[in-house]
Amino acid sequence: MVERIRLAPQGPEFSRLVMGYWRLMDWNMSSRELATFIGQHLDSGITTVDHADIYGGYQCEAAFGEALRLVPHLRSRMEIVTKCGIATTAKPEHQLGHYITTREHIIASAETSLKNLATDYLDLLLIHRPDPLMDADEVAAAFTALHQSGKVRHFGVSNFTPAQFSLLQSRLPFTLATNQVEISPVHQPLLLDGTLDQLQQLRIRPMAWSCLGGGRLFNDEAFRALRDELQLVAEEIGAQSIEQVVYAWIMMLPSRPLPIIGSGKIERVKHAVGALSLTLTRQQWFRIRKAALGYDVP
Repeated sequence: MVERIRLAPQGPEFSRLVMGYWRLMDWNMSSRELATFIGQHLDSGITTVDHADIYGGYQCEAAFGEALRLVPHLRSRMEIVTKCGIATTAKPEHQLGHYITTREHIIASAETSLKNLATDYLDLLLIHRPDPLMDADEVAAAFTALHQSGKVRHFGVSNFTPAQFSLLQSRLPFTLATNQVEISPVHQPLLLDGTLDQLQQLRIRPMAWSCLGGGRLFNDEAFRALRDELQLVAEEIGAQSIEQVVYAWIMMLPSRPLPIIGSGKIERVKHAVGALSLTLTRQQWFRIRKAALGYDVP
């Protein structure tokens, strides 16, 4: 059974594991196949889905929406997260990759996401990355307008530093719900730089992306020692794979991150649920940390 977890004191409530749709266009699914996949991961208890306007060259949201139109009754069983604020060269009018966090763009992007995703509200909208030209008052005005219209229920950020998070929070009449950040054994800076400490202080749960290091964990020679240690721990705790151990390692963090699963194979998605029943000792957790970093604690 996948636990339900309150993301922040003012909500929302999400599934403990999140289904990520970043690579949806690489899965080569028909709309009917995708509709079946959505139903299967909802049945497994993973009800929260993670999107962004730019995923798949601005195509993933619309592909998901086409599938959802085939099974509209499933909308009430899920929570939809999406993001905005990055502009990529997948659109011809963008001469280079850049950020846009103006009030006008945030509102227009959210409304486009609603249309593409075939829904009349978003459960959570995130600013995708920190923008050096971000005017916090302007972002707050966009968030407030979207909230008052009922189009977006909750708001958050992604890849923000504690200072950037605090700045935006200081302008809002409601609390930010999350900071979606990269957490994995192969990417550990946030464990000690104050990002997760701030979220723990505020009782806000981070969402963790790239938990498996974008696949590097499995095929990068630099992480052979880490793979070996993960396999040892897997055998010690009765895990079925090193993937399960990684998810358990991330969920052991006291900020209680929600791992995002990026696979389009339902067997691997269901397999990830097994991580929820695994428990690591402190020494096992630090063995994995050491194997990834290559050195012991000071």
